[in-house]
Amino acid sequence: MDRGSATSNLVEEVFRDIKGRRAGILKALTTDFEYFFQQCDPAKENLCLYGFPNEQWEVNLPAEEVPPEIPEPVLGINFARDGMEKKTWLSLVALHSDAWLLALASYFSGRFQFDKKHRKLLLEMITDLPTVCEVIGGKHQEKTSGSKQNNNKSKSNSKPKASEYQTKSTRAKRPKEEEEEEEEEELKDDEEDDYLCAACGESSVPDNFWIFCDTCEKWFHGKCVKITPAKAEHIKNYKCPWCSNSKRIRST
Repeated sequence: MDRGSATSNLVEEVFRDIKGRRAGILKALTTDFEYFFQQCDPAKENLCLYGFPNEQWEVNLPAEEVPPEIPEPVLGINFARDGMEKKTWLSLVALHSDAWLLALASYFSGRFQFDKKHRKLLLEMITDLPTVCEVIGGKHQEKTSGSKQNNNKSKSNSKPKASEYQTKSTRAKRPKEEEEEEEEEELKDDEEDDYLCAACGESSVPDNFWIFCDTCEKWFHGKCVKITPAKAEHIKNYKCPWCSNSKRIRST
């Protein structure tokens, strides 16, 4: 393997590391928000939100050694927790988390001595994903086409593609739905890439189960919002974690 190929593989590894950390942070700010909020006690010392490559997260004190092994996230996210509106505080945490992820990209580029070509490659891979701030703020919009229509069978969907995605999930399908799937399979394959999960920014997952939020009208992988096909059967109107958190924020 030549040096260029080896470096490209290393760029891929760095990207997976940063992507995993990003997923952990998104988990803290969406599905785990209430627990994350409790962890940020203003009575404690300077706390940081860490995302890890295994898509987990932690609120903890900064590293004691100086300089640290890797760049540290912003300090003291807990101090303003009760001093401003939840939504504003959450947006600031998201914004600084994005800055931390880019700082990591810069750090690893220097540590592994990436040249201009590979630094640019890493940055392009990162910027292809929606930022944490965009996801939290609801500014990341999926590409959609077609008119809206009601479809209760897909549990919380209001667009034509709802039935298309749900028929490809692990739920049992009626014969009529199977026939429709066969007739529209080619069309769905062409259109499937138009959808990105509003939580992780990816277009597909192994089980290919999606759920639609009736409030913000965004698609989510069931895995990303901890909704299984069986659980979706009992949900009449689905509200994603971010919309649920927004409602609680307005009520406080």
